[in-house]
Amino acid sequence: MITMEPPRGLSDSLDAWQALRLSRAGLGRFLRAAQRAVGLRGEVSVLLAGDRTLRRLNREWRGKDKATDVLSFPAPVEMAAVFAGDLAVSLETAERQARQHAHSLRDEVRVLLLHGLLHLAGMDHERDSGEMAAREAELRKSLRMPSGLIARAQLKVKGPRKKNPGAKAPSFSAPMRPEAKASGYPGRARVSKSRPKVAA
Repeated sequence: MITMEPPRGLSDSLDAWQALRLSRAGLGRFLRAAQRAVGLRGEVSVLLAGDRTLRRLNREWRGKDKATDVLSFPAPVEMAAVFAGDLAVSLETAERQARQHAHSLRDEVRVLLLHGLLHLAGMDHERDSGEMAAREAELRKSLRMPSGLIARAQLKVKGPRKKNPGAKAPSFSAPMRPEAKASGYPGRARVSKSRPKVAA
């Protein structure tokens, strides 16, 4: 499920999708194909929003009071077969990065979705020895995509990241599914209280 919370200045309608030259159906097809390529099972909810929303989520979950391009929120292990987790993408940051790397907003959103899916699958470029970077590069080639986040980030010098271990579930989780009702899981699908994965 892909939901758009249009950035400031765009109306909350199909016009926002058209104004941004994005296709909900096209991104949905890409998300499913990338999910299969990653080997990730379960539904993924995606929120496309603006910098303001990503800044709020980044502040709440990571203690960083700044916008970021993509956040990943894995689902609890007991729900993983049905619900893989949530992704949040900043369309404003994606648009700036698309211009910087001379490709379309659609391509940049796809780069961010793939990166987020790898985090949902349990990979973490901040802690591994290059496995996520290698997998992202391999998947980018098979999915015919432009350069990925990790490859671009490796060109920059970065300091260590701080984590916020006391994070709670985001408010854009998927609505309760029939399977969740049957299992007695209350309310909306929620993510684990583990730290969210965040793309560089």
